[in-house]
Amino acid sequence: MAAENLFKRLVELLPAEPLLLGTVTARYQDGTVAITFPGGGVQRVRDPLVSALGAPVFVQGSAVQGPAPALPYAEIEV
Repeated sequence: MAAENLFKRLVELLPAEPLLLGTVTARYQDGTVAITFPGGGVQRVRDPLVSALGAPVFVQGSAVQGPAPALPYAEIEV
């Protein structure tokens, strides 16, 4: 029986890109939008869903994946 590398199997289950939460702050003619993240970063990504300005969205890789719930943001420092 061959030995299995359990860590390798675990890594294969994880997504390649993290799913991030951001807000649509600008729309562009080429179908992209500017996303502002809670930490203050901004990224320009593809938006196949044509999200509204100010809408919270999930971003993965370089594209909007879907709408996100409009929840209050709270940062807790430990």
